[in-house]
Amino acid sequence: MIVDTDILIWYFRKSKAAASELLNAAPFSISSITLMELIQGAKNKREQNNIMKLIDVLGADIVHVNDSMSARALQYVKEYSLSHGLTIADALIAATAYDKRTELFTANTRHFKFIPGIALRKFKPI
Repeated sequence: MIVDTDILIWYFRKSKAAASELLNAAPFSISSITLMELIQGAKNKREQNNIMKLIDVLGADIVHVNDSMSARALQYVKEYSLSHGLTIADALIAATAYDKRTELFTANTRHFKFIPGIALRKFKPI
């Protein structure tokens, strides 16, 4: 399973539901895009270090974008950016889940539900 950025953000906001789901989902994978989003959103070096520690403690596998994921994400952006507001980051995360033939675990199903072939697992944060 690929865990979307939003679930990890809920975890850092001290959501018990997110903590429980992540522990139950372990081991899981995240896109390198998710890791970059988390690091970019950190307020300081300490928060960046805490993010890296969490990824390590949970045993999350970081999946780096390859050529086929990049090509698929490009197709998604061409197809859905205007009609559905698909962002580059979400396109790459969706392409990662598609390429790995696994479900995408997200609270933001509206960001992905229009993409054919993406198996979604919905997280309810509260």
